[in-house]
Amino acid sequence: MWHLDEVVIIIAGRKHWLWRAVDQDGYVLDEIVQNRRNTKAAKRLLTRLLKKQGIAPKRMITDKLRSYGAARRQVMPHVEHRSHKGLNNRAENSHVPLRKRERMMQGFRSPGGLQRFVSVFSAVRNLFVPPRSQRSAFQNRVHRSQAIAAWKAAAGAMA
Repeated sequence: MWHLDEVVIIIAGRKHWLWRAVDQDGYVLDEIVQNRRNTKAAKRLLTRLLKKQGIAPKRMITDKLRSYGAARRQVMPHVEHRSHKGLNNRAENSHVPLRKRERMMQGFRSPGGLQRFVSVFSAVRNLFVPPRSQRSAFQNRVHRSQAIAAWKAAAGAMA
């Protein structure tokens, strides 16, 4: 199941749209920065997602933006599409960490810089966010310690 959403980000006085896809566990699947919010932009996100994931979801959940429905009919017509304000909270909530970081950085300087930042930021965040399932505090601590060990191994390899 994919949750799709878009958020406006102002860069140098111009609106840019950050399109995001999140799975049912809250992991960010893909993000793409575009300067438009129409069917063509939604279609680009869906085709990119299909290419990355390799398989279409059973269900797609979005907000009320009609571009998602039009793009879905063109790219993957067999997928069930649910469009409802309250169902898309998982995607809406995934914007919060980025917004906090954006405030700390005092905004972004260019769309390319934003795209590079979100691709790394989401990959690292996916590593540290525990899965949303019935897990004990101990299991969450084990997950976090494994994530930190993986991060140290990756950072050590880069240094």
